[in-house]
Amino acid sequence: MTEPLPGHVVAVSRDDAHRFSKPTRESITLIAGIGVEGDAHAGATVQHLSRIKRDPTTPNLRQVHLIHAELFDDIAERGHAVTPGALGENITTSGIDLLGLARGTLLELGDDAVIEITGLRNPCAQINGLSEGLMKELVYADDNGATVRLAGVMSVVLAGGVVRPGDSIRVLPPAGRFEPLQAV
Repeated sequence: MTEPLPGHVVAVSRDDAHRFSKPTRESITLIAGIGVEGDAHAGATVQHLSRIKRDPTTPNLRQVHLIHAELFDDIAERGHAVTPGALGENITTSGIDLLGLARGTLLELGDDAVIEITGLRNPCAQINGLSEGLMKELVYADDNGATVRLAGVMSVVLAGGVVRPGDSIRVLPPAGRFEPLQAV
């Protein structure tokens, strides 16, 4: 029996247009300070259409979107079939508790790329177009009334490089006090 891989990349995705889902690719190239080369959300300032309308000069804290593949298994049990790239993420991971990372955590992806986690994805209702009722599975209030967001994390690129399925992911927690992720 083979040992499971430690934290690793399951799939990579990008799309040059502002569509909800992104097709998977053999590789993506991350560019420092910009994001995923050829992706509609790449840029030093916000690229999400709703955010551009509010303030186009805001720094882009959502250059690279990551989701853990374990989420797909969890929501499949509740009737939602989701595959890598379907929720618009650029990198699908396995073996890492993305949602439990601290703000400022660095992830080394493959040989060269380094990203910094900026916060939780705050998804929009377009998710229900993928599977009716999926939004309620990914964003809800817990028993204490706190909002729970499960739709992945956002990051910025500190060091560019090519990222491929199978690449290792090394987690480097930030120094100092743990700062939980908030929506960005």
